[in-house]
Amino acid sequence: MEAIVAALLFAFGATFVYQSVELGFRWASDGPQSGFFPFYVALIICGSSLTVFVNALRGKAGRRDESFVERGQLWKVMQVLIPAAIFVLGVQLIGIYVSSAIYIALFMRFLGKYSWVKSVLIAAIICVTLFFMFEIWFQVPLYKGTWDLTSWTGY
Repeated sequence: MEAIVAALLFAFGATFVYQSVELGFRWASDGPQSGFFPFYVALIICGSSLTVFVNALRGKAGRRDESFVERGQLWKVMQVLIPAAIFVLGVQLIGIYVSSAIYIALFMRFLGKYSWVKSVLIAAIICVTLFFMFEIWFQVPLYKGTWDLTSWTGY
């Protein structure tokens, strides 16, 4: 199974290497050209997958009697991964400011065990500060989301 996955990853990396060559991965007088960084990232993917492929063929694949992760460790990872995935969806729908405030407040409350008042207050302060910094001072508008809940601000 490891050999199959490694072969698929190698094909994935090789596709990016080829596309980077097509784009013209070069360092020009004004800096890196299109495809420069993807080329080297794809080379790393190809090299790593080739190493895994060779080790799998030589029988040096991971032991089957050992668990990669324990149930408690997996639960801790999921406590961060699932809210992060929901946050990404939230950014698309309600924008980065509102979803960040919700994300920070819920993380503080449920993982940090802070009170609701402190969690909401700090989340609001952070997001308002970021709003002023990006929207007003730097004049760099951040994504407001499909439903734009911050439209009342005029920005």
